[in-house]
Amino acid sequence: MKNDIENRDDIVLLVNTFYQRVREDELIGPVFEQRIQGNWEPHLATMHDFWYTLLFGKEAYRGNPFAKHIGLPVDSAHFERWLSLFHATLDELFDGARKDMAKKKADSIAQVFQSKLAFLSGSKR
Repeated sequence: MKNDIENRDDIVLLVNTFYQRVREDELIGPVFEQRIQGNWEPHLATMHDFWYTLLFGKEAYRGNPFAKHIGLPVDSAHFERWLSLFHATLDELFDGARKDMAKKKADSIAQVFQSKLAFLSGSKR
């Protein structure tokens, strides 16, 4: 039986496993690599803080996550893949209420980011 996401170590496992899959993905991997340019450690550390803040209510992350996504060459297919990989990683590693919360938060983030990016580009994505 899988456990729920219970602590920061679980967040680190989730984030690191997910981003390893992102790096290997033929659709979204190149987009991330273009932005990150091989310097993954700072990004992973930021994502550890981001998800820890979202799922545990601890103030570990401060910043504007949307701003980092402005100008990226992404469309709805990229967001769908991101969500698919994130959900699959959660389902493989965890079970419980906090896992479900992570899925809902990811869905919401993807929806908001797509809407904002479409607005900024003047088109519907």
